[in-house]
Amino acid sequence: MPASAPARSRPLRSASRRPLAAVLAANAVSTAGSSLTLIGVPWFVLQTTGSAGRAGVVAFCATLPVIVAALVGGPVIDRIGRRRVSAASDLVCGLSVGTIPLLHHLGLLEFWMLCALMAVGGLVHTPGLTARGVLLPNLAEHAGTPLARAAGLYDAVSRGARMVGAAVAGVLIAAFGAETVLLLDAVTFGVSALLVCAFLRGVPAAEPQRAAGKVSFAAYRAELAEGWAFLTRSRLLLGITVMVMMTNGLDQGWSSVLLPVHGRDVLGGATTIGLMISLFGGFALLGALLYGAWGERFPRRAVFAAAFLVSGATRYAVAALTDTALPLAVTMALAGLGVGMLNPILSTVMYERVPEELRSRVAGVTTAGCELTMPVGGLAAGLLVDGFGVGTALLLFGGTYLLTTLAPLVFPAWRGMEWPQVSRTGPALPGSVREERSPHPSAK
Repeated sequence: MPASAPARSRPLRSASRRPLAAVLAANAVSTAGSSLTLIGVPWFVLQTTGSAGRAGVVAFCATLPVIVAALVGGPVIDRIGRRRVSAASDLVCGLSVGTIPLLHHLGLLEFWMLCALMAVGGLVHTPGLTARGVLLPNLAEHAGTPLARAAGLYDAVSRGARMVGAAVAGVLIAAFGAETVLLLDAVTFGVSALLVCAFLRGVPAAEPQRAAGKVSFAAYRAELAEGWAFLTRSRLLLGITVMVMMTNGLDQGWSSVLLPVHGRDVLGGATTIGLMISLFGGFALLGALLYGAWGERFPRRAVFAAAFLVSGATRYAVAALTDTALPLAVTMALAGLGVGMLNPILSTVMYERVPEELRSRVAGVTTAGCELTMPVGGLAAGLLVDGFGVGTALLLFGGTYLLTTLAPLVFPAWRGMEWPQVSRTGPALPGSVREERSPHPSAK
């Protein structure tokens, strides 16, 4: 009898881990596909138009709807259900990105169509990411995995997928053209949707959360306001949101315009860009794993500030001041190592402070805030390159990045990163309602 007990418990334990494994796998596949788009779309625009300014316009159109979706999506995610939102988001993203090469092949693709298709993808992509991210604490608890470890694993898997996707994108663009990369991206979105549909069915936290009151615009507005109130009454969370808002805008300019133009003019093409991003992603994965293993032994704020200083302005400065690939490759590796430590820290801090009932709506508000400057970042980078050259644009972006990343060392509110204050069911922070949030990609 004693010998049979482990045999019965093993399938149960395995089944309890399947939803978490499915979300990790779906996010990995979707992230790898997004890496294909990250390189494929700017390169497609540069190839077909030759204009950095137009690449910036496409980036603007792709990211502006992201803010709208994140701003109003939190309560919608809860009412529709996180599983359904995630799957629907991936399917629409796959259709929008797959339509671009098809129209181009038929000779029907106009520039406004490209902008519109990217806008559709941007509108639905963030709710899908949010829906998966806010499930993480529930799935970690269900699997018997510590939240900090699950958050680190979630980020590490995403980083690894981004690394592979970037390397594959660079090679495929060089061998077959940007259109092939966009078609492959459409397929990855479909795979992600299938994983979520198949393995999250029956998970209570993934299904629609019924509101206590009658469904109405007033109730929806009240739920949305709860997320805003929660964010604005926590100086730490507000500070994090503002800082990441700035760095995300700068990173958007880097990934959508500055690096592609620098790669085209100096580094030798899309293959080198893919290898650079892959190197960055590989070391980011290493950084996430290192932090997951030993990070909690060190002060969070010190690690966070040092990692951001290493990973931020250095990329822009080295790209602006050198004309060979090796210095930038070394810089990208060190920057990736620092970036990999950022999201596990942010995820843990956020999850410690937000109860489950507010998770989606606060996640939507913070995501909207963090992404507020992303449309401007891509557009500004394109205009600066066309007006003053890529070197000047890189130095301006890098200087702004450096000033932004000094915030954790300057403002006292950031000291609150060191102290866990709220569990999912614990009391609210003094002066706030209840706090909650999903991890936000603070660096690309």
